[in-house]
Amino acid sequence: MKKPFILLFALSALTLHTYAQQDDTSISDMPESMQETTDQLLKSWNMQKYLVVDTTSQLADINPYFTDEVYEDRLRRIPCVMNLTYNPIVRQYIDQYTGRLRHSVAFMLGASNYYIPILEEALAYYQIPLELKYLPVIESALNPRARSHAGAVGLWQFMPKTAKRYNLQLNSLVDERCEPIKASYAAAKYLKDLYDIFGDWTLVIAAYNCGPTNVNKAIHRSGGERDFWKIYPRLPRETRGYVPAFIAANYIMNYYGEHNIQPLRTRIPATTDTILLTRDVRMEKIADVCNIDLNEIKALNPQYQTTLIPGYRTTCTLRLPQEQLLRFIDLQDSIYQDDADNLPLASTQDSSDGDGTDDQFTNSSTSTSQSYNSRYTSSSRKSSSRRSSRSKRSSRRSKRHASKSVTIKDGQTLSEIAERHHTTVAKLRKLNGIKGSSIRAGKKLKVK
Repeated sequence: MKKPFILLFALSALTLHTYAQQDDTSISDMPESMQETTDQLLKSWNMQKYLVVDTTSQLADINPYFTDEVYEDRLRRIPCVMNLTYNPIVRQYIDQYTGRLRHSVAFMLGASNYYIPILEEALAYYQIPLELKYLPVIESALNPRARSHAGAVGLWQFMPKTAKRYNLQLNSLVDERCEPIKASYAAAKYLKDLYDIFGDWTLVIAAYNCGPTNVNKAIHRSGGERDFWKIYPRLPRETRGYVPAFIAANYIMNYYGEHNIQPLRTRIPATTDTILLTRDVRMEKIADVCNIDLNEIKALNPQYQTTLIPGYRTTCTLRLPQEQLLRFIDLQDSIYQDDADNLPLASTQDSSDGDGTDDQFTNSSTSTSQSYNSRYTSSSRKSSSRRSSRSKRSSRRSKRHASKSVTIKDGQTLSEIAERHHTTVAKLRKLNGIKGSSIRAGKKLKVK
């Protein structure tokens, strides 16, 4: 991706401490994003909701000094397929992570509890080395809404052209680059395609940053050399720092304890689940009826550009904590927009077999990720099916305008009347202004 905006370093604006190790900030090829000093992550809903400083920690905020031999040995001990080369350039980036950027690392370690399982499942599906799960560490700081100055967005910092090539929706209402599971499967497929071109994972990482064309140019200008460190001087300036930063990220995510870095403590969030929506709905209405914070809905569904979930235009997912999701299913007729004449008749469909999650801070499950991947790889078939179903729904709209009432008989219940007239208890309550379940015989009841 071009010029990824790496929010991994967003917390570096916090008060810095004195470290035993010299902090070199004059690296000539340091990626642009490593120089960011914003505290945006501190203000995020996720930080305030789920991440807290561990005040019980006894770790001294001092970065110990280690020799090159220690760093080299530790990198060799990381179980991985890739060759995590150690050299003075990599050492400079490790010094950045363990010194000036150690507070950002604390944030990343807290957030990784939720995102790493999602990333690992997508990489495993395409048989990609799992150490690549740390690419989003340097791309986005595991922030699904991260945005670069060049327009790259999401955990994996997809540019619009690449996102569309890998079937990620991008329009005024939906940006699936922000949807963690879909974006992770798209990124894994892209990484696999790059490996088919270069056959070397280090070159794949370089190409992910600057594009395969620039890497091929560097190879040709170096006389056909295919070793990253031999074509290093021929690569774009930011890419020269990108691979060493990736190696350093692998180091710090494995050896943070040796540098007295304390991860932010995470509160356990509620289990979440998803359903498919085929009808427009406003997040504000969901928040009101399901008694859930609007900011939480936005955080759990970062792919939506506004508070409108455009289910009628394209099949959309809605993720909520499980208790609120069940309430949504029970009360969905009360949640959908009131202007029925301007909306097509539509329905919701449960899309998950288990307790899978993909929100900013919720554990993921294999069943949910697999269902996302299945939908990701069969979008064209679903589009055809949706066009057919829309045509059928449109033919039924004209039948919805006439009202109808019945007289309540002795002993009848709302559920019995709802079943008889092919409607729901929630709709009967809404039509008749009933708050509970009590009804009286002899009274008129609107059923349509």
